[in-house]
Amino acid sequence: MKDYYEILGVPPDADAETIKKAYRRLARQYHPDARPGDPEAEARFKEINEAYQVLGDPQKRAQYDRMREAGASGFGGFQGFQGFEGFQGFDPFADLGDLFESFFGGGPRPRGPQRGADLELQVEVDLEDAYQGTSRSIRVRRLEICPTCHGSGAAPGTHPRTCHVCGGRGRVRVMRQALLGTMAVETVCPQCHGTGQEIDQPCPTCRGDGRVEQVRTLEVKIPPGVDDGMRLRLRGQGHAGSRPGYEGDLFVRVKVKSHPLFRREGPHLYLDLPLPYPTLVLGGTASVPTLEGDETLQVPPGTPDGHVFQLKGKGMPHIRTRARGDLYVTVRVAIPKKLSDEEKQLLLRLAELQGAKVQAPKGFFGRMKDVLGGGGR
Repeated sequence: MKDYYEILGVPPDADAETIKKAYRRLARQYHPDARPGDPEAEARFKEINEAYQVLGDPQKRAQYDRMREAGASGFGGFQGFQGFEGFQGFDPFADLGDLFESFFGGGPRPRGPQRGADLELQVEVDLEDAYQGTSRSIRVRRLEICPTCHGSGAAPGTHPRTCHVCGGRGRVRVMRQALLGTMAVETVCPQCHGTGQEIDQPCPTCRGDGRVEQVRTLEVKIPPGVDDGMRLRLRGQGHAGSRPGYEGDLFVRVKVKSHPLFRREGPHLYLDLPLPYPTLVLGGTASVPTLEGDETLQVPPGTPDGHVFQLKGKGMPHIRTRARGDLYVTVRVAIPKKLSDEEKQLLLRLAELQGAKVQAPKGFFGRMKDVLGGGGR
């Protein structure tokens, strides 16, 4: 059993006002609109709502407290249930279905319209698109309300009727053997398959389901600063519910492609920038690519290889604020693969001045001597 007091962060003896304040504070903190694309926050928000639905209602809270106390006592061979009204002298599992139905909704009732299932798709964007924000057209295959029967599942001119087996509940109670003896459990009604209704003449378009499959093209707005793996929610764009129910949601998971220059960590970008040896030694300027165009970097004399420069505000935008991350530029010594004769002579002269031991390039006759096998003799 979930500890609703722990979920709301209040003690078991908290008064109603304390519980309400805790709920409001946590609801603001974890509301999906405050944390779009955060599945953990969404799950936490649902858990907070569930806890408040119980603890915020005096009658449900009293029932919950009794169940909680019984659970804490280890049930004592299910003796902990004896404090519940209506359980004395009965198999403790016999009316669990009714207990939980009354606990969360005021007694058994026919099954109503069911919410449609959620959908999830993936879109790929470049880092530049994630920086600026963009939009994508996506094709969605989903179940929609049947235009012929308007979701009832029955042929035009007819209507569904209440299931004669379950009385419209969609579930039936059956007796099963268990270790503790025979106990009553609820299962899906075999006659109506959980719908609570029977259809004598199914709709010819949807064949009694009340929904038909359609393919729609939707425009998805991708906000600036979106990160790899984030999910965007399009409310009401999932599958239609049954009999008929309201629609589920469409979740669009964003895949941000890797970039040839930049590496991303949260809102910050990282770049390796090769620079000529003289620029690092003598100082100078360098052109730094950013997602908004080139920036000029002042390189002080004596800058070592591996030094990191921070360009504030040149990273990715935060998805919920106007702030921007930074760009971290690591300078590297650019080693040329080819040198002109003049460049070689200058480097040899520099090596001589610094006392560096280098291998001098051989001239034409030296190379011919190596080819003919005379080198080193």
